[in-house]
Amino acid sequence: MYLGRSLFDLAMFDFIYAEESILDHPRTRALIDRFPRAQLVPCDRYGEVFNRTAQNFRLQKRRPALILAHKAGRRVLPAPDGYGIGGEHNYYFSHLLNCPYDCRYCFLQGLYRSAHLVLFVNYEDFQQDIAAHIAVDAPDTPYFFSGYDCDSLALEGITHFTADFLPFFADHPQAYFELRTKSVRIKTLLATEPLPNCVVAFSMTPPALADQFEVGAPPVARRLEAIAALQERGWPIGLRFDPLLYDRAYEERYRDLFSLVFSQIQRDSLHSVSLGQFRLPQGMYKTMHKLYPDEKLLAYGLEEKNGMVSYRPALAQKLHDFCADQLLQYIPTELFFPCPSTTLQV
Repeated sequence: MYLGRSLFDLAMFDFIYAEESILDHPRTRALIDRFPRAQLVPCDRYGEVFNRTAQNFRLQKRRPALILAHKAGRRVLPAPDGYGIGGEHNYYFSHLLNCPYDCRYCFLQGLYRSAHLVLFVNYEDFQQDIAAHIAVDAPDTPYFFSGYDCDSLALEGITHFTADFLPFFADHPQAYFELRTKSVRIKTLLATEPLPNCVVAFSMTPPALADQFEVGAPPVARRLEAIAALQERGWPIGLRFDPLLYDRAYEERYRDLFSLVFSQIQRDSLHSVSLGQFRLPQGMYKTMHKLYPDEKLLAYGLEEKNGMVSYRPALAQKLHDFCADQLLQYIPTELFFPCPSTTLQV
């Protein structure tokens, strides 16, 4: 059984920035104590470090700092169109900004000026806001997604995110909670009684493309090991084939991926399967292209229309239709949630 290992289990942060207002918060103190050799730098607001200009994203990505902060304002937001898996009320929240992995297609590289990791330590406020949304949406079932601005599990050994939020959602069975991840950091989940309203959703890419473009993320084979262990324990599993990536051998790559995945997992405990197109707002795309000007992934077959950069509609349609047809050979239609895509709508 593969339990996984956080990227920072054997390493440490050189710098920990912490907002002065939360220096005495128990999570702040625990993290400072965990990394005693890191230089502690108090700050007024995390944006002073995270949002400053003239930062070197690629250099920071090699050795990011940890920024501890208090999340004020709106903590629970409406999920983007197409992000849902069957619910009418869909929300996302971000306890963490940025990801330790370096996936070349990830929009976070074009969204933030900094590669540093921001952890909001006021989990209790997030939970209070989620509870308020649950009450407003009753008797309907709202869905809450945690892996939009980060990977839900990649830093679990540091954040203890699931350890804090699983008991909360156990007390709110009328709401669904999705942990979206490429991580195999599943020790807390295996040690916890499975929740029928918590979906552990793994992002999947053909192995050859994952090896090339998902730098630092666990290989697909290890993700499948993690899924098998979680299914054996009883956790509902989601599969997220998002974004779909084109190359000349895409038919062979995705056919082999689906064959591999469904030969190793239990289909009867699948909660949902989704497809999503590669798409980026134009501004984010330009930022990412500057970071990686020689990256072929950010060049071939793309076009800009209505402020979005994505595959040409005919190419996107061909890729989507092939993958959808292949997937529906393995799963019933009621589990399938193809995400609306700008490339298929324009």
